[in-house]
Amino acid sequence: MIKSLNSFVKNLRLEIFPISLILILAFSRLIPHPPNFTPIIATALMSGFLLKNKHLSLIVVLISMVISDLIIGFYSSYFFVYFSLILIILIFSKFIKKVNFKNLFVLSISSSLLFFVVTNFGVWMMGDLYDKNLNGLALCYILAIPYFTNTLLSTIFFSYSILCLKKLNYRKFNI
Repeated sequence: MIKSLNSFVKNLRLEIFPISLILILAFSRLIPHPPNFTPIIATALMSGFLLKNKHLSLIVVLISMVISDLIIGFYSSYFFVYFSLILIILIFSKFIKKVNFKNLFVLSISSSLLFFVVTNFGVWMMGDLYDKNLNGLALCYILAIPYFTNTLLSTIFFSYSILCLKKLNYRKFNI
């Protein structure tokens, strides 16, 4: 009886956590916030540490994006945003299993840079704001630098927040 109750509680926790994470991520994009200051990239980066399953990580991040984009509205470069998040999950899940306070800083910078390069390439390619040449691409990246600041700061802030919360709650919840 007690064994089956413990099993039920563990399974419930394993199902509630990803669903809660989807709702938190979607909500974080819907509430007022500075541009590009959300926990999405940090969660994509830390998903291998949080969920330990690449498929579940992909599902959680992508569903949260789709839910919020259904409300906010899709945009011309959404494919590049989703693709960059997929790349972050797939590439960094190999490194994040041995995450610590030192290497998380480098991983946060790297994932933010990847997001910046891929998504702004998408803005240049899919939009009409910039000439379709190297000067237009360079201008796109230059004008996006202020947004990169928020991307980087939010990724560092939320990645360290996730790491601290996970380490503090690991023994209690063992998620």
